[in-house]
Amino acid sequence: MVWCRALLCTWCSARAGSLGPRAPAVRFLAPRHVFTRPSHGTDSPGGFRPERVAVVTKTTRYEFEQQRFRNAGLSEQELKELLALKGSSYNGLLQRHNIHSENVEHIVESLRKEGIEVQVVKRRDYDEATVRWADAIISAGGDGTMLLAASKVLDRSKPVIGVNTDPERSEGHLCLPMHYTHSFPDALHKLYRGEFRWQWRQRIRLYLEGTGINFTPVDLHEQQLSLEQHSKAHNTGGHQEQTSVAASGPHLLPVRALNEVFIGESLSSRASYYEISVDDGPWEKQKSSGLNVCTGTGSKAWSYNINKMAPQTVKEILQIVKSHKNLNLTLDSDFIERVTNEYNDSLIFNPEEQKMFFSVREPIANRVFSSSWQCGFTSKVCVRSRCWDACMVVDGGTSFEFNDGAIVSITMNKDDALCTVLLDD
Repeated sequence: MVWCRALLCTWCSARAGSLGPRAPAVRFLAPRHVFTRPSHGTDSPGGFRPERVAVVTKTTRYEFEQQRFRNAGLSEQELKELLALKGSSYNGLLQRHNIHSENVEHIVESLRKEGIEVQVVKRRDYDEATVRWADAIISAGGDGTMLLAASKVLDRSKPVIGVNTDPERSEGHLCLPMHYTHSFPDALHKLYRGEFRWQWRQRIRLYLEGTGINFTPVDLHEQQLSLEQHSKAHNTGGHQEQTSVAASGPHLLPVRALNEVFIGESLSSRASYYEISVDDGPWEKQKSSGLNVCTGTGSKAWSYNINKMAPQTVKEILQIVKSHKNLNLTLDSDFIERVTNEYNDSLIFNPEEQKMFFSVREPIANRVFSSSWQCGFTSKVCVRSRCWDACMVVDGGTSFEFNDGAIVSITMNKDDALCTVLLDD
């Protein structure tokens, strides 16, 4: 079995894709009131003090529910009653909303006290014009808001910094350490003094071609769509003019994936049918629950949970190996945990590495379909859709129609790297 061999090879060899030692923080010394753009390396001179900052804020669950029921003509009291019927607490949602709002206000006040011009935008109002105006983007929310903020930034010299505005309820892997949520001026002063290093997170680019192509994406961040609504949104081009065409050549989509790209049928119970080529290798017909291609940033997220192994599984595999090979192994809990952790750690790699990791979810194997490659590191993946009602979703927030005849080439380019910061703590 592929995963069994992978486990044993991993245990017997050096750990693949390790994070490696953290690069030392580079000190930047510059006048306090000078704005210096990041250069294309980690050794740019001077501290960083932006003159104009766009703060992109998430839509809280309270705001979402309030807007939805307000559009239906319901009062605040009726909202409370309906939430109670759904098992949700109105007061709890309001409390989390207030916590988020207070932390956003703290960020904005901290910036303005330093003489920085600030523009606060809701996720739904965040656009390319906002990105062009700003010297830096701050996402105020969680990882989802950070992904959205990054999605419209194609200039690798424009930093994107995430601040977790509800660290008690949100992990915030892509955000600054949680203690800066309540002490944001400390983070600003570290930037001014150069007590940080630039981190260039590699991203995925997509070239779309074939028949029945619709280049107009559906924004999932602000839409809670049923399957029928999702299909309708694609068919109407997100309420815009239909743009389905036959593309004569590869078309570079205007989005970059910071975490991952997922391809699969919209109806999760339906198998996804496609052809795949890895690193310009032969095409292979596959049926599965979908395909995930991630970056080093995304290797800790969905991809990790698709491929990780549980201690119970590792123990059962080693018991089988032990019985067949008459190995003198003591399968105690510490040993099982070490093997499990080493395999799972091999799935994680540095966000700055220019490589991807692909995963075929639950591949179907029979006399017609095979899956010689279920997962692995790659520099290029090509997929030809044979799907019925499928989509290609970028970072869980931007969806493109991806049905029979559509072809995508999934690659990386160093010019697409996203500029973020690692503070010197």
